[in-house]
Amino acid sequence: MSQSTLVLVIMGSTRAGRNCPRIAQWVADIGGTCTDSTYEIVDLKAWHLPMDDEPGLPALGAPYAQPHTHAWSEKISACDAVVFVTPQYNWGYPAALKNAIDHLYDEWRTKPTAIVTYGGHGGTKCANQLRQVAEALKMRVVTTAPAITLSDEVIRHDGPLNPTTDFAEFASDVERALTELARLMQ
Repeated sequence: MSQSTLVLVIMGSTRAGRNCPRIAQWVADIGGTCTDSTYEIVDLKAWHLPMDDEPGLPALGAPYAQPHTHAWSEKISACDAVVFVTPQYNWGYPAALKNAIDHLYDEWRTKPTAIVTYGGHGGTKCANQLRQVAEALKMRVVTTAPAITLSDEVIRHDGPLNPTTDFAEFASDVERALTELARLMQ
């Protein structure tokens, strides 16, 4: 019997009142039904990763000085793939996600990666920026990048959100992305 692969679903938003936990869980649930991988949600809000507190540059392979960077390194190194689930803020992705990525370097190299974005316009601009960074790190990013459109009611007025029903039209794109990701892990 083969051991299940571990996919981290990294939530890109740390804002109060965020929709990211429900959307990330929905993505993980789809992954659990269309692949043999185990999906674990990683909430960046739970990771204390202060900006620019490492004395060395991760790209130079410098040993990490901070315990939280060691822990983050171990977390990313232990997985077989990552899925970034992130909102689009002002046409880009959140600083917390960029900071989490920039804390490491070699740990991301060749990591199979999928990008799922959401927002009032779906998040395509955000996905393009994130793809550019991931490719610079030599991550292997799948082609399909689901961009989920949220209603103005959900975004501006804290309206109800049920991803299973509200995002039914996007489910096949998420499934396609996660199936591509599973193929990259083989």
